[in-house]
Amino acid sequence: QVLILKGLKQEVSCLCPSPDGLHLAVGYEDGSIRVFSLLSGEANITFNGHKAAVTALQYDHLGGRLVSGSKDTDVIVWDVINESGLYRLRGHKDAVTQVLFLKEKNLLVTSGKDTLVKWWDLDTQHCFKTLVGHCTEVWGMALISEEKRLITGSADSELRVWDITYIPEVKDPDEPESKKSKESSPGAQENAEEDETLELDESPEERLVKCSKVGSIMREGRDRIVTLATDRMGKILACHGTDAVLEVFSILSEEEVQKKLEKKTKKAKKKAKQNSEEEPERSVELSLQEEIQRVTNIRASSKIKSFDLILSPKGELKIVLLLQNNIIESYNLNLSAQVPQAVRASKITIGGHRSDVRTLAFSSDNIAILSAAAESVKIWNRSTLQCIRTMDCEYALCSLFVPGDRQVIVGTKTGKLQLYDLASGSVMETINAHDGAVWSIALSPDQRGFVTGGADKCVKFWEFELVKDESSVQKRLSMKHVRILQLDEDVLCVRYSPNQKLLAVSLLDCTVKIFYVDTLKFFLSLYGHKLPVLCMDISYDGTLIATGSADRNVKIWGLDFGDCHRSLFAHDDSVMYLQFVAKSHLFFTAGKDSKIKQWDADKFEHIQTLEGHHQEVWCLALSPNGDYVVSASHDKSLRLWERTREPLVLEEEREMQREAEYEESVAKEEQPVVAGETQGETGLAGKKTIETIKAAERIMEAIELYREETAKLTEHKAICKAAGKEIPFPVNPILRAYGNITPSAYVLEVFKKVKSSELEESLLVLPFSYVPDLLRLFNEYIHLGSEVELLCRALLFLLKIHFGQITSNHMLVTVMENLKKTTISRVSEARDVLGFNMAGLQYLKREIEAKDEVTFFADATDRFEEKKRKRKKKEKMVLAVL
Repeated sequence: QVLILKGLKQEVSCLCPSPDGLHLAVGYEDGSIRVFSLLSGEANITFNGHKAAVTALQYDHLGGRLVSGSKDTDVIVWDVINESGLYRLRGHKDAVTQVLFLKEKNLLVTSGKDTLVKWWDLDTQHCFKTLVGHCTEVWGMALISEEKRLITGSADSELRVWDITYIPEVKDPDEPESKKSKESSPGAQENAEEDETLELDESPEERLVKCSKVGSIMREGRDRIVTLATDRMGKILACHGTDAVLEVFSILSEEEVQKKLEKKTKKAKKKAKQNSEEEPERSVELSLQEEIQRVTNIRASSKIKSFDLILSPKGELKIVLLLQNNIIESYNLNLSAQVPQAVRASKITIGGHRSDVRTLAFSSDNIAILSAAAESVKIWNRSTLQCIRTMDCEYALCSLFVPGDRQVIVGTKTGKLQLYDLASGSVMETINAHDGAVWSIALSPDQRGFVTGGADKCVKFWEFELVKDESSVQKRLSMKHVRILQLDEDVLCVRYSPNQKLLAVSLLDCTVKIFYVDTLKFFLSLYGHKLPVLCMDISYDGTLIATGSADRNVKIWGLDFGDCHRSLFAHDDSVMYLQFVAKSHLFFTAGKDSKIKQWDADKFEHIQTLEGHHQEVWCLALSPNGDYVVSASHDKSLRLWERTREPLVLEEEREMQREAEYEESVAKEEQPVVAGETQGETGLAGKKTIETIKAAERIMEAIELYREETAKLTEHKAICKAAGKEIPFPVNPILRAYGNITPSAYVLEVFKKVKSSELEESLLVLPFSYVPDLLRLFNEYIHLGSEVELLCRALLFLLKIHFGQITSNHMLVTVMENLKKTTISRVSEARDVLGFNMAGLQYLKREIEAKDEVTFFADATDRFEEKKRKRKKKEKMVLAVL
């Protein structure tokens, strides 16, 4: 492990490295995009524009622009250098699955689950072509053969191949003259009408690109494409479906195609000579299968989630596979071999489980954590977070540490109890305890035994005993079945009361039955849940029992009379696990809604929510001292939570919750409509967030301060004039904090601090009453020549959204006239400086090239290497002659 990029709480849904390999664009489940620097590991840029998960990301070949596609059906083009959004492209009717930039032209290709592949002209920002040859969702695309071919993969076993022909724009130099002559001729009107009809008849789709289907390559997989990609050089194409097979294809380059064609032509001529001399020559063409050849299939150890590949200069293909079961595998493939065979080079399986963890337990000393899944039991060190033991097991459902923490017991889906020794990591004993799954296990408070509940409608009581082992002299621990309690329904959960007098049993009929432990006589029945109770726990003093159910509610009952104290709507889905904190009436619940919540059973209050898991939380465990919580989820992660020493103020928690809800509601609001813009194919890239609203508020506050200070200054000057002497002017504390700057300079400072990606959205929220002041200030700033680029961008956007009001306001006529003069002169100055700098850099580059005989481009370095090789060859020949 080299680097960890600390992201947000949301799940990562998409990754894309920049062409220079220094940055990584990361798309999240909530629609945000963060660009991380791989040198520092920090997120430099954040883009907010999508309302749903980001599904596709792609840089252009220079790395200056980034395009993103999302589940919200929008495609957004971002300017990475300026850290802002350029525009939003609307057109797909379902989630976007892939986005590709074309190097040669300023074009973009996007595919979606709406079965369409769309071509976008980024100069005019509109869709000029749509491919409709797919019957099902288009799940992946790749450009091959120097962007002359497009391959699309959908929900069938066909990879469709399309030929791309770029139509050159024909410009007639004599056009204006011919037009004039037409106009002067008597039949000019008729000709013009004819031209119009001709223009209308011409297909608008064949304007920039012609795209025609060449044929198909058949995959061996019958399911949908999950990932379809090529290597950087475009020589290897690989794809996989929802299974464990990666199919690898080789794409012939133009020279290789030419060589093959020549060979084929020679063969055809030879054949024609042999058959008959007079037979005319037929044109020889390569079939699609000959141009795109199957290399091999790589079978991974589990279903593939994603992959990446790189072709080394020696001709060896390296492939990395990310598998569904939390493993990363690396394969090497020698393409020069007669029959290429993939060899697994390495795999990363450190730590984690290969399947969902269904049970957790803490040791009595708070140090060791047990986690068990369908294939193994793992013991973790809490302080170092390292896995210290891995033991094979059957599908585990419940577990506990035996007193002394030297052994663990695991209950399985097949009804067995397995006893493991932690020192040796081996199974000491396996007992067929139940005829069905062992759903629950609970240690007795006197620590002499335990109780199990299973799907065979039985509750069984067990005691620990020491038995003589045949193989050794020492005695070993064993389990002895002592009693059984037969019930009418499947047992889902069992719990002892702390004084060991009562046993609570949760049944499939949605009730909880409580029995006396000594006589097994019935004591209470707790009914009120609409669905089965999946989890429950009894407080340390034995006064309360809390039950969590699949009906999403938690009920708190008194254990004396079985009365329900309160019913709490706890989670948005089934409550999977519930446990009291040691020596308190606080308890934690885990739900299928991916949240962990803490509650107070005395005040019936929700205390806090622990967010971090991305999918269903199956189980959790609290340490005996109550300082740690460990949770396991369907997202394949185990998360450890620590209790801090800082006090938790419930009012603050409520306030934070309300703020989060408000932020969520702001994000879900309809976007403000820009005046004069129709809801067409393009739109603003950003979206309204709490940050953009705060930025607008800061600008408004700065303008208010500017107004107040200007008014005060005018008043102060009048007083000084009346008094006939200079009176010191009191400086505003905010301006003093900024180093005694002027109010107008303070507005500029605030304006500069607005993030580039949030500027347009902030100005969109800004009321028009502040715009006249801003325009006057802009005029002042631009005249001084400060921040010309930023101010021009803001100015043009304000003119775009408030055009009608600005032009109809007589007070702003002179301001606009002045702005027109100052902006044009200042922008041309900035352009001159930029041009001068560019020329200077080019001169320096030429100087360096001449000095070191090193050129900056790859093709030149290749030539340089070739010269070197020839020189060495010459030297060898000379030496041989000598």
